[in-house]
Amino acid sequence: MRIAFAGTPAAAVPTLRTLLDNPRHEVVAVVTRPPAPAGRGRRVVASPVAELAGQAGVPLLQPRRAGDPEFLAELVALDVDCCPVVAYGALLPASALAVPRHGWVNLHFSLLPAWRGAAPVQHALLHGDELTGASTFRIEEGLDTGPVFGVVTEPIRPDDTAGDLLDRLAVSGAQLMAVTLDGIADGTLVPVPQPAEGVSLAPKITVEDARVDWAMPALHVDRVVRACTPAPGAWTEFRGERLKLGPVRRCDTSELAPGELRAERDGVRVGTASRDVRLGTVQPPGKRPMPAADWARGARPGAGERLG
Repeated sequence: MRIAFAGTPAAAVPTLRTLLDNPRHEVVAVVTRPPAPAGRGRRVVASPVAELAGQAGVPLLQPRRAGDPEFLAELVALDVDCCPVVAYGALLPASALAVPRHGWVNLHFSLLPAWRGAAPVQHALLHGDELTGASTFRIEEGLDTGPVFGVVTEPIRPDDTAGDLLDRLAVSGAQLMAVTLDGIADGTLVPVPQPAEGVSLAPKITVEDARVDWAMPALHVDRVVRACTPAPGAWTEFRGERLKLGPVRRCDTSELAPGELRAERDGVRVGTASRDVRLGTVQPPGKRPMPAADWARGARPGAGERLG
C-alpha cells in the first residue's frame, strides 16, 4: 500500500522505522507537528519523527492544522491507501479522515476501551494496573472510539516508569502496526467495534498532577512518581523551591510524619501516610539530577524539616 505515516515524538519512531523497512508498503510521506521549542534553552527543534524522515529522504508535511486546505490538497495528491498514526498530537477532522482509501489507523498504547486519551501509559501506572498493551484501531471522530484491528499485551513491572513502559510498547506496537497494515492490504483483517463496558479515560497529566502529596500512602506516592517519570516530572517543595523527584523506594519502616525528612548515611527517607519512602535522585532548581544523599549533604535538612 501507499501510506503516509503520521507521528511526532520518539515513541512513534520504532513504527516509522519498521514501516520504512517493510517491502510490502511504500511510505510516500511523513506527517508530523511543526518544529517547537524544547529543552532548557527552548531551542526550536524538529520532532524525532521529522529527523528520521529526513534521514530516510521521505517528503515531510508539517501542517499547523490537519484541516488546512493546503495540507488536504497535498494528501489527496499523494493518492494514499492508508495513514498509520502514532502519537501525532493533533485532532484529525472529518475532511482529513475521508482522504485515504482505508482510513487512518492509530496505534494507541492501551488495551482499548481502557485508557482512551492522551496519557494511557501514565494512567495505567497511576491506577496500579498489572497488565496493559497496545491497540490498533480505525480513527473516527470520537476520542479513541474506533473499531479495533488488533492488540498486543505487556505486563507492567513493579519498578516500571512511564518511560520504561512506553519504550517497550513502542517496540511491540510497531510490529502490531506492521501486521495490521499487512492484514488490511490482504483484505483479511476486519476491525471489531469496541465493547461498551470497560471504558476509562486518560487525560493529559499536568504539572500540578505531578506534585507529590506526602499525606497519601507510600503506594500512591510511588505510583505518582513512576507515572510522571520522565514527563512531566514528579516534584515537591523544599524551603519554598521546587525539587524534582526520581523514582522512590518504599521502606519497611513508618517512623516519620508525612513529608518529614531524615538524612541517613545511605540515603534520605521521607514520611508518608503509611510507610516511609527512600528518595532516589532529586533535582534542585538550576542543577542536574543527583543522588538524594549527595543533595542532603549540601542542603543539610534539619530535624523535623519537611517536603511539600
